Amino acid sequence: MADLPPHVDIFEEGPREGFQIEPGPIPTADKVALIEALAETGLRHIQICSFVNTRLVPGWADAEAVATGFRPKPGVHYAALWFNETGLNRALAFAGKLAISGSISLAASNAFSIKNLNRGHAENLEAMRKQTAAHQKNGVKVTRVGVMAAFGCNYQGDIAPELVVRTVADGLAVATEFGETITDVSLADTMGWATPTRIERGVAAVRERWPELRIGLHLHDTRGLAVANAHAGLRLGVTKFDSTVGGLGGCPFAGQKGAAGNIATEELALLCEEMGIDTGIDLDALIEVGRLAERIVGHQLPSELLRAGSLDAFRRKAA
Repeated sequence: MADLPPHVDIFEEGPREGFQIEPGPIPTADKVALIEALAETGLRHIQICSFVNTRLVPGWADAEAVATGFRPKPGVHYAALWFNETGLNRALAFAGKLAISGSISLAASNAFSIKNLNRGHAENLEAMRKQTAAHQKNGVKVTRVGVMAAFGCNYQGDIAPELVVRTVADGLAVATEFGETITDVSLADTMGWATPTRIERGVAAVRERWPELRIGLHLHDTRGLAVANAHAGLRLGVTKFDSTVGGLGGCPFAGQKGAAGNIATEELALLCEEMGIDTGIDLDALIEVGRLAERIVGHQLPSELLRAGSLDAFRRKAA
């Protein structure tokens, strides 16, 4: 095991990931209110929307309205998601307000690639070549390879670490073709197959091959193991995590209706706090934003902290 990191970067994806799966419609003003409230909690990275096909993801038909409407807070990086040149061009209209950086997005599961992107691995590699060329044409650096379904897949079953390594290698090869330098790799537990042991094996396999790359984890709580998986990642020295306030979200193409969303940001922050790892987050403020998220979506979210509160809140009472 590596030494525990003194600090981790938490990338909040609640607005983007959460509102894509809610039956909605969620009013644009409510989406903007959540984004602005999150920025007041100490979070420094917030993914606000998806510039994607609105027929497939109707929850983000108002992406432009949200990107126009929110007021950015100095020192906070706001990001968006896209999968093709059309989406990139929509995002570029907000350059300066949004941090625009490129990613090569692949899936370790060919079956999930078809379900999620309507193209298999080989076809998706060609799409990523075209997308990387589009990024270069627009002066956007490509610095990240993302691997979806890195720990297992509802359509393909178990995913071996060796397959994850091959998928990362394919992404790096695309970057090399275009002279781009990859600094980060994100391993996504898209359908909640990860366990601490799978996290250890997957991270170890990628780190052994590319020790210079920063590994991030995107964890879902489908089977209630997200916090345990984050703990395993922290003990391996992982310093970058994606999460969603209240546990918002879930993948609409995972084939598992009603599954829990991502690891809740406040539960991840509590875990780090109790391990002596700095996040820069005001946990009590974040819990209140999680309760706001519940009011916006109109139903209870998975995070237990929204009901239990932080430990520090009870420490203050006890004192």
